[in-house]
Parts: sequence; structure tokens; C-alpha cells
Amino acid sequence: MIPDLQDQVIDSTDIVDRLAMLGARYDAAPNFPSDSLTALIQSGHHRRFAPQLCGGSAFDNEAARARTMAKALRQVGRGDLSIGRLYEGHVNAMLLFAWYATPHQLEWLTQVLDRGAWFGVWATEPAPGVRLAGEAALSLIGEKMFASGAGGLDYALVTAACEDTARRLVIVPANEKARTDLSGWRVRGMRASVSGRYVLDDMAVEPLMLLGKPGDYDRDPRFTAGAWRFCAAQLGGIEALASEIRSAMRDSVRDDPLQRARFADAVVAVRTAGFWVDEAAQRFASGDADAVAVARLTRGVVENAGFIVMEAAARILGTRSAFDGERADKIIRDLSLYLRQAGPDHARDEAARMLLDHDIWDESDRLW
Repeated sequence: MIPDLQDQVIDSTDIVDRLAMLGARYDAAPNFPSDSLTALIQSGHHRRFAPQLCGGSAFDNEAARARTMAKALRQVGRGDLSIGRLYEGHVNAMLLFAWYATPHQLEWLTQVLDRGAWFGVWATEPAPGVRLAGEAALSLIGEKMFASGAGGLDYALVTAACEDTARRLVIVPANEKARTDLSGWRVRGMRASVSGRYVLDDMAVEPLMLLGKPGDYDRDPRFTAGAWRFCAAQLGGIEALASEIRSAMRDSVRDDPLQRARFADAVVAVRTAGFWVDEAAQRFASGDADAVAVARLTRGVVENAGFIVMEAAARILGTRSAFDGERADKIIRDLSLYLRQAGPDHARDEAARMLLDHDIWDESDRLW
């Protein structure tokens, strides 16, 4: 999906409203959201977190990068969670290029970003999985599932098993319609993320397409602690729903102390989740020893915030929260699916094991 770049520039402060407007259209008639991604190019989001050599923004340090990235992910998620999911994948890909790309790959990345290319990262797969085959001439075998942006994104970084070594990343074209199957993506929410299947059988792999070394993708804390990014996108959607509740509350509802208390609880949940997302982002940026545990706990905090705010929407807005065409209804449907991001209960359990071992908070403020 190489969009026609227009001279019009969308102010980054207006991107939420723009994505929300386009998102309603794509929710009603699910298709790959080309116009939404073009809007992100026009607002400067597309290239911001690419390697600096490829035209990405310069940051004073990793902490500043993480703060800016968290704000951008929340902003895009606030406009449309489907686009937030696609944008988080693109940002993830840009980080992987920054960490592992060769100079030749960075030159190639610069060229395709100049044309407005979008990337995804696809790791989920049905058994027996995707693998690299061949010796002198490599090719791929297998398919990916829940591949967000399948058939619409320009490229994806896919994980592939290698004989006798850990899996590695391969750069593949992601827009070949003959390899795309979206027939199973019949969902209540996140429709515009078009997360279908993508067949990789017999796709030739040139040396330039191999990103990093075997095992690089799964290297912690980058792999597991990086969950903070999709938490930030989810948080944006939760913030949007809280804002929608407030704007839709009639005077009679605002005069009801019970409803005001529910709204206050929703705001507290949103702000609490924001503190945790910020903490997880900073732990990730600093390479903190407990960044993984903090990210896992953040997933649970954001999930709980989503449940609290969705419940508040149902009780405060009543049937309006379930009417087709209402923004609250779309956000609730999107969140209901996005918060199922793989293994939330397992992530929380693993974090609990770490807490039983030691307190993960700052040394000056530990409980044990």
C-alpha cells in the first residue's frame, strides 16, 4: 500500500478526530484503512520512530524516545484502535530495523519509507509454523495467522524457524492478494485491522531480507518488555471512551451522585493505567532488570481499566452505548477484542511469580 502523498498536512493535534471519522467508515465497511494510514503520513507519525539515518526523529536519549512514542501510540489509539494496532506494528518494525539492520538494509528502508511504505510484525502462526528451507537458495514454508494488515501493508517482518538455530526475522512483501485470506476475520471489533492469514509458501528469501541474527527477535527484555507499546495504544482507546462518556452525560445524569461516582472511578482507572504505561515505557528505555515484570503487570492494569470504563459506559450511557453508529459502541467493541492480546492471564501470573521473589519497585521505596 503505497499511498498518493498529498501536499495537505494534518496537524498532529487533529489526527484523533481525523482517525475517528475515518474509523467509523471502515467499521461499517471493513477494508484495509488506506486513508487512515495516509493521514498518519500527513501528520508526521509514519516516519517519526524510524532509524535516524532513515529520516526518523532525533531524540536526546532513549527515555525521551519512549515518552514521545507512548504519547503517539496513545494518540493514534484514541482516534481508532484498529489503526493503533497497525501503527504499533509499524513502530515495532522500525525499532527492529534500528537494532538489527545492516547499512544496506537501512538504505533500502530509507527508499521504501520515501514512498510511504508501511510495515507490520507477524509472529503468530498455525502449526507447524513458518520455517526457512534450502541451503544455497532460501525460501519460506508455512503461513501466519492474525496477521494485522495482511494484503494491505507493504512489508512485514515475519518470524521463521531455522534448522538447529533460534527463529529469526525475514522481511517479506505483505500486499500480495493471492497469499492473503481475510475470510476468517469476521469480528465485532478491530475490523479495520484486517488481521487475516498470509501464506508464505515458496517465497524466495534473498540475503537482504534476513534481518538480524537467529534469536534476536526473542531477546529479552526487548521482546517481552516491549508489550508496553500495545498497552499504550489500548490506553488511548480507553481514554477516548472515558471522554465519550463525559461528553454524552446529560445534566440529569451529572446531577446523580451515583453516576458521578462511577465516572470518577473510570477516570481514576484511566489515570492509573497511564502511570503504569509511563513506568513500563521508562523501564524499557533504561533496560531495567525488572522491565519485563513491570510490562506484564501493566498489561493487567490496562485490561482492568478497560473493563472498568466499559462497565461505566454501559451503566452511565445505558442503551446508547450499544447503538450502531455511536462512537462509544465502536470503542467498546474494539477494546473487547484488543484487550484479548495473547495470554493476559499468563502474563499476570508470571509477574506475580516475580513479585513473590522480590519487590520490583525502586530501591528506596520497596515493600520487601
